[in-house]
Amino acid sequence: MVERGSDKHGPRQDDELKHELHGMEQADRPVRVEEWRDPEPPADDDPDVFTGQEPGVTPQTVADAMTGRVISVNIDASLADAAVAMRNNDVGDVLVLENGMVRGVLTDRDLVVRAAAEGRPPDDTSVDDVCSSDVTTVVPGTPIDDAVNLMREYAIRRLPVVDEDLRPVGVVTLGDVALAREPDSALADISAAPANR
Repeated sequence: MVERGSDKHGPRQDDELKHELHGMEQADRPVRVEEWRDPEPPADDDPDVFTGQEPGVTPQTVADAMTGRVISVNIDASLADAAVAMRNNDVGDVLVLENGMVRGVLTDRDLVVRAAAEGRPPDDTSVDDVCSSDVTTVVPGTPIDDAVNLMREYAIRRLPVVDEDLRPVGVVTLGDVALAREPDSALADISAAPANR
């Protein structure tokens, strides 16, 4: 016999238990998430693979500082799917793709301000309804200073890095720039810290 409660809180009602179980099922459901990253660390002698900026060398282009790991969801995914993808991958945003091309960015703040605060049901609302569709992107060869200026001009902290077909190849964030240029700065320390769940 399984006891469904404790002396401290009293027995739990069947409706409460069903509600919790339903929530657990939703949280553990599979989510279709696409991720780009090298499956294995590149070999030191492979000239075709970017291995990161050398210590002590100021990054010159976005490719020198960007993160090559991109978490994305399809444009018809639900907000609940996007939230699970963020949680499972310890990220605060996902790229929204249509036919493999970047069409928007959805952040955890979007989920709160544009969805939860307006009472939108997460299972029945698509990311397309809530994400920012006016996306500023850069290519790997963009000078770092230009990327920083774009972040300042549009008050954003991250830029999707795309190829000529608008397909994502990475993301560069304010934290990435800080880590590359000023590894001892407070922002770099915060960016390098493990995700807080």
